[in-house]
Amino acid sequence: MRKGLDTSPEALAQDLLGRPFDELDDDEKRALCRVASTEIELDPDELGVVKMSFGDRMADRVAAVGGSWGFIIGFVVLMIAWMALNVTHAWGVGFDPYPFILLNLSLSTLAALQAPIILMSQNRQGKKDRIASRHDYEVNLRTTVELLRLHRKFDRVAHLAIREVKKTEETMEEIADEVRAGK
Repeated sequence: MRKGLDTSPEALAQDLLGRPFDELDDDEKRALCRVASTEIELDPDELGVVKMSFGDRMADRVAAVGGSWGFIIGFVVLMIAWMALNVTHAWGVGFDPYPFILLNLSLSTLAALQAPIILMSQNRQGKKDRIASRHDYEVNLRTTVELLRLHRKFDRVAHLAIREVKKTEETMEEIADEVRAGK
């Protein structure tokens, strides 16, 4: 019976995944190496998420504002006011007459700028999600390693307990034999 749990990546691959380490894909190998390691370090993907540039932070803010109900409602109110002012010429305002060419140009420009910014933010969010799922996988592997350790400790304790029970039974039989022989 093995006393300890071998936490080398090769042994963990066999114990946890049931395959040799050489047959694993790169992500599985990296995860097992991180589980086997006692040090916590950030990989390049994680460092990229931690060190966001000014443009990245701005893209995230634009995506957060542009994808909100407040933005949609405010934008609809602004468009209705724009159209109402230009159709009614209230207060002498009429800078964009009826086919609203300036409004169309403004909306097209906003869409042309906002769409790629939101896509950049979504790409970054996808990368964050992949990192989070990789961390979840590693946490699950670490938990499984700890469960294996506890299982092996429990097996050792049970084995020792059974051995002691057998010794006690043998001792009791010897005592019973001596008592019977002494009669």
